Amino acid sequence: MEQVIIIGTGCAGYTAAIYTARANLQPLLLSGTQPGGQLTTTTEVENFPGHPDGIMGPELMMRMQAQAEKFGSRIAFAQVDSVQHMDDGTFTLTAGSETYQTQTLIVATGAAPRHLGLPNEKSLIGHGLTSCATCDGAFYRNVPVCVIGGGDSACEEASFLTRFASKVYLIHRREELRASKIMADRALANPKIEPIWNSTVREYLTDERGEMRAVLLENLINGETRELEVACVFVAIGHVPNSKFLGELVDLDENGYIIQHAGRTATKTPGLFAAGDVADHYYRQAITAAGQGCAAALEAERYLADME
Repeated sequence: MEQVIIIGTGCAGYTAAIYTARANLQPLLLSGTQPGGQLTTTTEVENFPGHPDGIMGPELMMRMQAQAEKFGSRIAFAQVDSVQHMDDGTFTLTAGSETYQTQTLIVATGAAPRHLGLPNEKSLIGHGLTSCATCDGAFYRNVPVCVIGGGDSACEEASFLTRFASKVYLIHRREELRASKIMADRALANPKIEPIWNSTVREYLTDERGEMRAVLLENLINGETRELEVACVFVAIGHVPNSKFLGELVDLDENGYIIQHAGRTATKTPGLFAAGDVADHYYRQAITAAGQGCAAALEAERYLADME
């Protein structure tokens, strides 16, 4: 029986591990199918405190892992399929043919950005394809970029990118934005933002180095296609939280994000805590995920102390 199991090895998971390990709780981390989380797919990270010259995403996650292991955290490569809350208040986790038991559970499984499903998407992530303007916008100064989407997030990303890019194309499948009026009006009033209506991206076009150079657009009204030169594509069509495996143990909002209770990381099930992007649809930053990982660890520690 473990005292703490942490599902997920991104910023939230590793931070939770560092704090619970230093509290002598000997946490077990279950890595999932993407050890290190979303940051392992990025290149340079410039906005994580303590790294004034920036740091590569994979290196940052390797350092977090090393720090967690230094204090006694253990890591197992496992993808959790289901979780049961037992009559005695403990949890039983099923991961393939393996089962794990724990007194407390911290879920830090993150959220995967929705993409278009085009053939070369995975290879372009970090090479001109991203889902975070705050993370990557500053790398694209004085060059044209595009944002795909029509909701509040797309308008917010497009507006933010005008601080850096020479031009921001806002590509939307319909002839009007789905965003709230204030967000839509703000984006459309910006002279650097040019909307491209009734259109979708059919292909990402790369240069000889494998970097993004353009997108192939299709007009959904007349079927015509054309190339649009951009240095980066920012996809803003939503995220998919990795929360379904928890079943009825947590409350979810309409988009599948775990609802935290009492303004903290606790969920409706005692002893189960949620941290990072699986519960946070607003900030979605590495540093805020780390902060929630810390909070979940402190709450789990206090929960165990109260049980004694």
